[in-house]
Amino acid sequence: MQTVRPYAAGDRDACLALFDGNTPRFFDPSERADFAAWLDTSTHPYLVILRDGRIVACGGHALEAGGSVASLCWGMVAQDVHGQGLGRALTQARLDAIRAMPRVARVTMNTSQHTQQFYACFGFEPVKVTPDGFGPGIDQWDMMLQLPV
Repeated sequence: MQTVRPYAAGDRDACLALFDGNTPRFFDPSERADFAAWLDTSTHPYLVILRDGRIVACGGHALEAGGSVASLCWGMVAQDVHGQGLGRALTQARLDAIRAMPRVARVTMNTSQHTQQFYACFGFEPVKVTPDGFGPGIDQWDMMLQLPV
């Protein structure tokens, strides 16, 4: 059974384990401290997906620019369950929450060359590509999704 629920402080270690399992292909090791600090201090919505009681995905979103722009934050899926629809479920849950906010006109995010095509399937378009932007061998793709008016 699969459940989506809000992040709780007790989920911290499991979310850090997801990060570690996706390093170094999807995240540079230098990003771990930023992610841990974000988990400890962020007040933005953050979700976890549990499958049979185990956290297998996490990700959130934040509001920017006076509430007209949202951004996807720190989305990841356990390495051993990639390709099973969890990333799609997590992204869809975050986009549904964002679309429920009446003033949001667009969604921004940054990702790597490894997942940019996944987000393109949701309508995100590349805005800028920075080679090695996250670390050696991990390019930063800044992407945007314009929401219908």
